[in-house]
Amino acid sequence: MGVYNRILKKSLWVFHMSASPCNNCDIEVLDLLTPGYDLERFGIKLVGSIRHADVLLITGVGGCKVAERVVRVYNQAPKPVFVVAVGTCPIGGATFKDSYSRCGPLDELIPVNLYIPGCPPKPETMIEGLLKLLGRLE
Repeated sequence: MGVYNRILKKSLWVFHMSASPCNNCDIEVLDLLTPGYDLERFGIKLVGSIRHADVLLITGVGGCKVAERVVRVYNQAPKPVFVVAVGTCPIGGATFKDSYSRCGPLDELIPVNLYIPGCPPKPETMIEGLLKLLGRLE
């Protein structure tokens, strides 16, 4: 596992999944790709398929209609995959915590490795969280 972690440390590929979000976190995730933040300078890039990803980045409440899809996408990911919950919604539900359509926090569906709180979290906070994830790979 040590050699694999050293390889991952140079280039994390991230798959972004929206699980019933209000889209504020999604907009902040897209900000990471702009020249102002330039996420790729750290070797981190977004990919279009979970089958190519090392990190599953999830935003949104995770309603009951989406819960099955979240688990299915997680099961399709090559292991080990790191799960990052972005925003207050996947962590505790925020304003939607008592909603009839919410099935509970994300960590009841799949294991979560990193939580990035905020509503929405700033791009700087997301970069800091992903860099802490990279620091764990030693």
